Amino acid sequence: MMVLKGIFKTFGDKIVLKDVNLTVNKGEIFAILGYSGAGKTTLLKILSALDVDFRGIYLFKDIDVRKYPEKVRKYITMVFQNPVMFKGTVFENVAYGLKVRGYSKNYIKEKVDRVLESLGILELRDKNAKRLSGGERQRVGIARALVLDVDVYIFDEPTSNLDIENIKVIEGAIKELKKKGKTIIVTTHDLLQARRLSDRVAYIEKGEIVEVGETEKVFKYPKDERTYRFVSGMF
Repeated sequence: MMVLKGIFKTFGDKIVLKDVNLTVNKGEIFAILGYSGAGKTTLLKILSALDVDFRGIYLFKDIDVRKYPEKVRKYITMVFQNPVMFKGTVFENVAYGLKVRGYSKNYIKEKVDRVLESLGILELRDKNAKRLSGGERQRVGIARALVLDVDVYIFDEPTSNLDIENIKVIEGAIKELKKKGKTIIVTTHDLLQARRLSDRVAYIEKGEIVEVGETEKVFKYPKDERTYRFVSGMF
């Protein structure tokens, strides 16, 4: 479904992604693990077709993403670790994507309220989105993604600012997406979360994909010493 071949990404003279080869399959939860600064977020931006300034080949459903990014973006939504809120209420923020797609007011109200309730933030519905706490912003950002019916949902550290109860809520929402046949890509610093959620994982270090495989196999029997050190907590 999503195939990356020989991807290089640079910022000035700095190489931030080096010869990345990766395949993400339809309907799986795919976790990307790595230290801070390893290139995870940069990779997510490429996967989401938000950044097409790279060398290499990226095919999404056989579409060349570098040539036709606008065709791909309608299939994918990405939630950043610290999502930016638009002016207006929480409801208006979450409803925005549905409004630009031309859905009716009744459908939008029903869908937005249902998603807000599922994430435990219905009481924030009429609150000024600019005045939310970090954890509230994160959940509203996730709600903005969940109201959309797309093929791929990409989450950058979706639970980093949340307490245990809200982590459970977000993980439950991700599992529900998988049940619907959606593809989910997630970065996380929480190794236990990666094991709970993902079908496969990739470990990235210094912009290089070190290892990719089924989650339990990578955690129990890592093939690379660098992967072993990371999953063992040997910093």
